[in-house]
Amino acid sequence: MTDLSHLARPGAEIAVRVTPRASRNAVILDGEAIRVTVTTVPEDGKANAAVVKLLAKALGVAKSRLVLVRGATARDKLFRID
Repeated sequence: MTDLSHLARPGAEIAVRVTPRASRNAVILDGEAIRVTVTTVPEDGKANAAVVKLLAKALGVAKSRLVLVRGATARDKLFRID
């Protein structure tokens, strides 16, 4: 698991690129970009919930502190840490 704890500041906005239906769950730091791959399907918010769980673990914050600001139905998402 990629450690992103250095990004976990209140008010920080984190842009991620999501790949649903991947072969495994992972958080990948690719240069400046953060890519999250999840095995769940993108229906009924299941993939978003999986992304929140993985991202919160990588950041070392509670899931409830992550707020999806933009991209609920898109692959490019923007999260804010409260």
